[in-house]
Amino acid sequence: MPIVKIFTKKECPRCPQAKQCMDPFHVVQWATEAVDAVRRNTYRTVHQWSRARSVRPIKGARWILLKNRDDLTTEQRVGLAAIQEANRPLYRAYLLKEQLRLVFRLPVAEAMRQLDRWLVWARRSQIPEFVALARTITDQRDAIRSTIELRASNGRVEALNTSLRLLTRQAYGFHSPDALIGLAMLKHGGLCPPLPGRT
Repeated sequence: MPIVKIFTKKECPRCPQAKQCMDPFHVVQWATEAVDAVRRNTYRTVHQWSRARSVRPIKGARWILLKNRDDLTTEQRVGLAAIQEANRPLYRAYLLKEQLRLVFRLPVAEAMRQLDRWLVWARRSQIPEFVALARTITDQRDAIRSTIELRASNGRVEALNTSLRLLTRQAYGFHSPDALIGLAMLKHGGLCPPLPGRT
């Protein structure tokens, strides 16, 4: 389970104030995976029983449903409207995913109220994937609250890891790791050595 773990008191007696947090990206990723599972199951069911027009909006809708609402193109918004007309449960799954994303952008008190409303909606949605997700999020509610309070995120670390992996590919073929270390220090270490011929 993708938990950003900051040691608890039992594990680290030197850090009694430490809290366990959930990375917002991974919480939203759970909802994204749930939407994709709903889409696949819906397509399979509709395709099996009917070759009517109701299949068309679902086929090829994967990226529309996985994308953030703010990032949708005009054509994708039209596709989303077609999904809304053709298949209400799938559209409801999309809305659940988007509402969960919103939780991490709000102030603490409002975010927790929104999260509690989201949990009620998910449990009552009768969408098995989101009912299961509601159970998981209920179990991790305290860690999610800590994340919202502390504004904790793995985003910077993940971005740094991605950049270092790219530098590793660029340094491939060098005879020692010193070249890679030098590239990493130049890019991320704040080093700015004087270059010859420049003042």
